[in-house]
Amino acid sequence: MKNGSLLLAPAGILIAGLGVLYLKANPAIGHVTPDMLLGLSYLPWLAAVIVFSLMMQAILVRHKLDTWLFPIVMTLASVGVVEIARLKPSLLVPQLRWLLIAMVLMLVLVRLWGRIHRLLEYPYILGICCVIVLFLPLLFGTEIGGSRNWLVLGPFSVQPSEFGKILIVLFLAAYLSDHRRVLTMPARRILFLRLPPLRFIAPLIFIWGMAVLMFVVERDLGSALLFFGIAVLMTYMATGSRSYVFLALTFMGLAAVICYFAFGHVRVRFDIWLNPWQDPSGMAYQIVQSLFSFGTGGIWGTGFGFGHPGFIPEVHTDFIFAAIAEEMGLVASLALMACYVLAFWRGICIALACPREKDLLLAAGCSTLLLMQAFIIIAGVTKFLPLTGITLPFISYGGSSMVSGFLLLGMLISLSKEQKNG
Repeated sequence: MKNGSLLLAPAGILIAGLGVLYLKANPAIGHVTPDMLLGLSYLPWLAAVIVFSLMMQAILVRHKLDTWLFPIVMTLASVGVVEIARLKPSLLVPQLRWLLIAMVLMLVLVRLWGRIHRLLEYPYILGICCVIVLFLPLLFGTEIGGSRNWLVLGPFSVQPSEFGKILIVLFLAAYLSDHRRVLTMPARRILFLRLPPLRFIAPLIFIWGMAVLMFVVERDLGSALLFFGIAVLMTYMATGSRSYVFLALTFMGLAAVICYFAFGHVRVRFDIWLNPWQDPSGMAYQIVQSLFSFGTGGIWGTGFGFGHPGFIPEVHTDFIFAAIAEEMGLVASLALMACYVLAFWRGICIALACPREKDLLLAAGCSTLLLMQAFIIIAGVTKFLPLTGITLPFISYGGSSMVSGFLLLGMLISLSKEQKNG
């Protein structure tokens, strides 16, 4: 089971799903038309993705790296490619292209891991780089989809927060492991809280402050929740102290209350979450249509290609999970969530086997980040949490999201070798 056979599932999903769409769009296969030839323009990219994924798995086997994570992620990516072909056929080739680029960059990271791993020795440089990346949209950002968190570079749009989250995991793993002894032996007691000197928790407070700033200024609730959540969880994993969790939740709660009364767009976002039916044709249109999609899909779904997910604006990005739920039902939705949980479990197994604390925290942070991102966006489209503007990892359309997800995957796979060499 440690060979290319693990990739039969994602390859089968790609070939079968795209084949069904082609047959549905071109019932008269016996008569080839120019439109049909144009519709086959994705085939070279599809072949390149399948061949390169098989090569990648062979490399992982040869170097005795983890051989489970990559097939799991490719299964998710294959579902995303097929669903994007269903929702936005014009984006099929770009998505396949980004998937191929992401795999190539992952391979580069795995091969250069020895050098990249040395960055953990410089936590403050990682922290400064993270701050610079996150503040770029404040200076040069463009508002897309209501959030000012994009950089437009000619024909490309880049979301810096997608790469900032990688830097923040690297920084937290390095900083927390270096200062764990001080952070777990508090010097002062405030009521029932036990805290170290301010200079040691100042970086953590700064990260929480950045999360609030991203929410207020860039209107990026998804990234704010992601950064705040990963900072709190990794701090708890490193120290085991509930004082930090309580302090962080208190800080974020007070900031949320202040932002609610001070900024109109914050009030709108929370009011929509509390009662989307007060404006179902306006600001709450997306979430209302998403709830209709879930209700229409039921347990088994309407059938692939037979639903109406196009009623949801930008369904191929933030709301792609609702489209999957409508056409493939609760069963397929639970299967996708199980894939994320399985990837998380595998990542935690890698973390627990790492002999060095920095590697343990880094692997746990990468695993938690991917699962948390999936949870936040799924909770948003189901109205469990306020709607966020982040992507569903490996499934939603987007180059920044795809590349950053595979870079996190590459770090996890590389750390599976660290557990043998430690």
